[in-house]
Amino acid sequence: MEALFIFIAKASGLITLFYFAYYFLLRKETFFNSSRWFLLAGLLTSVILPFVIYTKVIWIDPAPVVYEPVSYVPIANHNYIPSHTSQIAEEEPFEINWNLVSLAVYTLGFAAFMIKFGIDFYSLNSVLKGKKIEQQEDFKFVDVNENIAPFSYFDYIVYNSSLYSEAELQSILEHEKVHSDQYHTVDVIISRIFCILFWFNPIIWLYKKAILQNLEFIADNEASKKISDKKAYQYTLLKITTHETCVAITNHFYQSLIKKRIVMLNKNQSKKWHYWKYYAIIPALGAFVLLFQIKTIAQEKKRAQENEITVSKNQDSEIFKISKSTTDQELKDLTAKLKTDHNIDIKISDVKRNSKNEITGIKIRMVRENGKMQIIEMNSSDAIKDCSVVLNTDDEGNKDISLITEGQTEHPLVTRNNVVIKDFNENDADPVVGNSAVAPVAPAAPVAPIFPAEPMPPLPAIDMSKMPRPPAAPTNPKDKVAMAKFEKEMAEFEKKMEAFEPDLSNYEKQIDAIMAERSAIFEKQMEQYEVAMEKFNSNMEKFNIDMKFKYGNDSKEYENGIKQYEKDMKQYEFDMKQHEKAMQQHAKDMKQREKDMKQREKDMKQREKDLKAWEKENRKA
Repeated sequence: MEALFIFIAKASGLITLFYFAYYFLLRKETFFNSSRWFLLAGLLTSVILPFVIYTKVIWIDPAPVVYEPVSYVPIANHNYIPSHTSQIAEEEPFEINWNLVSLAVYTLGFAAFMIKFGIDFYSLNSVLKGKKIEQQEDFKFVDVNENIAPFSYFDYIVYNSSLYSEAELQSILEHEKVHSDQYHTVDVIISRIFCILFWFNPIIWLYKKAILQNLEFIADNEASKKISDKKAYQYTLLKITTHETCVAITNHFYQSLIKKRIVMLNKNQSKKWHYWKYYAIIPALGAFVLLFQIKTIAQEKKRAQENEITVSKNQDSEIFKISKSTTDQELKDLTAKLKTDHNIDIKISDVKRNSKNEITGIKIRMVRENGKMQIIEMNSSDAIKDCSVVLNTDDEGNKDISLITEGQTEHPLVTRNNVVIKDFNENDADPVVGNSAVAPVAPAAPVAPIFPAEPMPPLPAIDMSKMPRPPAAPTNPKDKVAMAKFEKEMAEFEKKMEAFEPDLSNYEKQIDAIMAERSAIFEKQMEQYEVAMEKFNSNMEKFNIDMKFKYGNDSKEYENGIKQYEKDMKQYEFDMKQHEKAMQQHAKDMKQREKDMKQREKDMKQREKDLKAWEKENRKA
């Protein structure tokens, strides 16, 4: 269940990441088809990427564990059975299982939206059932009598012809043909499925709205190319808004964002170099993988033959086995029995269990007769492997106790499913591993690069003093010679005006070259940064292992090391935010430049309009 919640959290985070990337960078661009695939790729990535885990193995030297001779014959107690098993267990206080509560709430929401989805399909079937279908090319036209908004569902196009004029109906059908021909219904259904799966996340509803809005932009853009009168098409958009009834799981002609659709219809085509915005998501996905999708496993090198457990004769052993199903009462009885019968102190703490009441984590601390303290720590997302407390008694009656775990010589330590065995003096203030007493030094996190944000070169200036003057019209318009001369002068004047208009192609090439150079520099810096982050993560894993072996989880030094690691990770998050801020500033600068270019074009159009008006007045004179 915990794994399910982690998957949902990661997928929701990726959906949010893609939505904000679209909203802040791509929403106002006219690359509608590219935005369609970007939004669909965001949904697919959000459910696939959480399953992509990169496993990294770190080999470390074996921990200095001292094993005393152990004999397994005869075995007095193979599985320890406590003496109080016949007694009635104490009643535990009632606790709310929030995992089950959360799962129940999620299931209720999921079921409710699934029912709503089924009702929408039933409503669609009710509209299509019994209607006459007219097949034309690859489309199936259905003319209905109900007052509903026109819509398309795969190759079905449904409309009420009595509500529109012939020109309006032609505009509507061209629009719906684009939806049907490009299979926009698939996008609608996929977005609805994700809304059902992640109904609790408000961003997914905004994401669905963005997908539907972009599909309308695509259909409007393609339909307007086939319609000569764009103004009539826009009036048709306004007329359709009077229809309040529409089918939820279809591409219907009516949408509430009519104003945005009209604005997009009249917007100039975006520049090609704006495509860099689609790649801005890649660094964020790289950071997601580095932070959440790398699993590091530390494996211990094989021990020398002399360090393996030896078997000696003439010894009696008692084995107290601890398995995943051992209860808390049995653990208490085990410590009490060792204290009462053998005067041995053993402490069992940090017991963790899963929903099946199986042990997933345990810490066993024990003091041996030679003054050494031995600790076994096991933490896992699954149930633990069996471990045993072995009590040896020699011929002279001397007792010695050891802790052994299943498979400890092959896989003694795993970072996320770990078994840690270490020995140190009980009275030592600072436990020492091997002969080293030097505290490990935490590695420093690398600094994230920033996209170059130097100012762009200014637009070339236009010398208005060199603008050609228009010729004067003849006073007598009936003078054919004068009018012929005037028309010839006007033709020359128009050629001079065309030559006077500034050529910005070189300036645009210069901007494209600058952006390409900056992008190449930034990508190279990001590659170096990713390599540095991999090295940093590897060093941090080694640092954590060294700190755990040297000081243990309960020591102040280990806590300080973990705090330093958290501090470095916060600095990394801050660097990433600064990087995002720089990218937003860069986008803002580019928008300002685009605004200036549009204003320049607007001024030139206004000047041309004034000249045409002046020419018209002269001809009238």
